[in-house]
Amino acid sequence: MATMNTADIGFEREIWKAADKMRGNIDASEYKSVVLGLIFLKYISDMFETKYRQLVAEGEGFEEDKDEYTAENIFYVPTEARWERIAAEAHTPEIGLVIDNAMRAIEKENKRLKDILPKNFSRPELDKRRLGEVVDLFTNIRMHEHGDSKDILGRAYEYCLSKFAEAEGKLAGEFYTPACIVKTLVNVLQPYEGRVYDPCCGSGGMFVQSAEFIKNHSGNIKNISVYGQDSNPTTWKMAQMNLAIRGIEADLGQYNADTFFNDCHPTLKADFVMANPPFNLSDWGADKLAGDVRWKYGTPPNGNANFAWIQHIIHHLAPTGRAGVVLANGSLSSQSGGEGEIRRKLVEADLVDCIVAMPPQLFYTTQIPVSIWFFNKDKKQKGKTLFIDARNLGTMVTRKWRELTDRDSSDPAQRGDIQRIADTYNAYVGGTLIKEKGFCAVVSTEEIAKQDFILTPGRYVGIAEQEQDTEPFDEKMNRLTSELSGLFEQSHVLESEIREQLKNIGYKM
Repeated sequence: MATMNTADIGFEREIWKAADKMRGNIDASEYKSVVLGLIFLKYISDMFETKYRQLVAEGEGFEEDKDEYTAENIFYVPTEARWERIAAEAHTPEIGLVIDNAMRAIEKENKRLKDILPKNFSRPELDKRRLGEVVDLFTNIRMHEHGDSKDILGRAYEYCLSKFAEAEGKLAGEFYTPACIVKTLVNVLQPYEGRVYDPCCGSGGMFVQSAEFIKNHSGNIKNISVYGQDSNPTTWKMAQMNLAIRGIEADLGQYNADTFFNDCHPTLKADFVMANPPFNLSDWGADKLAGDVRWKYGTPPNGNANFAWIQHIIHHLAPTGRAGVVLANGSLSSQSGGEGEIRRKLVEADLVDCIVAMPPQLFYTTQIPVSIWFFNKDKKQKGKTLFIDARNLGTMVTRKWRELTDRDSSDPAQRGDIQRIADTYNAYVGGTLIKEKGFCAVVSTEEIAKQDFILTPGRYVGIAEQEQDTEPFDEKMNRLTSELSGLFEQSHVLESEIREQLKNIGYKM
């Protein structure tokens, strides 16, 4: 049984705690690139070192042959950029310059990383003593204690991304979607092979989880092709590093670009699209895109880009393609700016496969309630839509933050929240789903039309049945009056105590 919960992480937390020493010296955006840059540098150095030792052992003299590394999707690390050199300089004033030069050398030898890696380690405001301590931490990682270096450093990278999102608040939504939401998308869509696309890919979490899903189900990552883009230059670079750490080849365009105005993949027809677009984005430029070929179901309003994202995604779906999109709940019922009419046309075109209302507090960045829309250009259940009300699922990890549980158990009673949603969807596709009041229902397009094409799951799943009260009325009344009598007695005691305390300080009631 695979169980994974952020609250259980140990080693990654230690990485974060140590790296966090540097936060007081530099701006958050620079601090982020410093930490993630070091993790990336250590990762590629470890992978290179492993292959280097193997080639030395073979004794053919190919240990400095760049082709030996690139043939196995390993980044070639030149001598001046290898971790042993960095570790040796950890406690010198020049450590920042040494790391910057290492980054430049790696970019020069690996064209995929050109202008991607951070090179801000030599800035005066970055405390070199603390930087050296973090280098020591990475140098002393005991890989045999924590698992494969690729796995542990990849997990550390993802964990630090989540911690930056938590620390930075609202703006962090630009680069990080909580892992449990991404896993829900992936477990429902199951992207085993084909073209996978994210038009607002952030740090690349959708692609990482797709690769993890394939690996966990004995598939081959080479069977998927990855496409994406992002408008934020820093985020776009983070995605490139995140995917490189995981060994995922991806086409994210030649540079960061606005998806609506500079589509990096104009002819792409994807088998799977997974996206968490910016919620309720306003002033996105609708007036400059009037008559765009993507607006097949109606022109989206300039005040809200939700239905622009939906139509862009549908435009990029293959004839049998499927998509999962995270949207603010307002998109389920809004009638303003023609959104109700667009939603009606999407339902009538039989594109809306499933709507999942998600629980609150899943995001570090916003309290806006969200739902996941699943689209399908070739639905198995024609003329029907599955509604899932998952608002009561999840477990509070902190006072402010909730996670969906992730347990892929063979015991149905032990399966996690993510698996329960995916199992419900699979049963719907297979035609075996039984309606569960308060949780799920399969609804015809005609029934949705009667609700004016509003897609809020609560309208269709109803209210969960309450457990029947079997306690006899007389017994219940005797129990309740007895409890009430006890409470009255307690209140009299408290009243006397309060009066006495007031009397002691000179007040009388």
